[in-house]
Amino acid sequence: MPTRYYIRLPDPAAARGPIPALAFRSHSAEGFAEELQHALRTRDLFDRWSALQDDPDNVDPALGSTDPEAIVHGTQSDLHVDLIVDTRLPSTVLRQRMQLLAGDHWQLRDVTA
Repeated sequence: MPTRYYIRLPDPAAARGPIPALAFRSHSAEGFAEELQHALRTRDLFDRWSALQDDPDNVDPALGSTDPEAIVHGTQSDLHVDLIVDTRLPSTVLRQRMQLLAGDHWQLRDVTA
């Protein structure tokens, strides 16, 4: 059963991770949703991040988990972007991907089963 995460990007222009090559590139709610959905459905973001580590073979393989059925919806609301994520991935994986994509510029607002 998927878990639903409610995420807010309070300042979408600042929602960029610490490694520009891995960070969000989008400027619209739909773009942020597409990028996050791709990051959850595939290993692409994880593989690129892992390759940058000093010892890629020592990276926890569980962080590379994917959910091919993950769905992300994005809406623009005033000056912020709200993302609704439905995924079977554990919260540790979602948080790691959000950290890579948005850095510290995101908020987990709620979680429901």
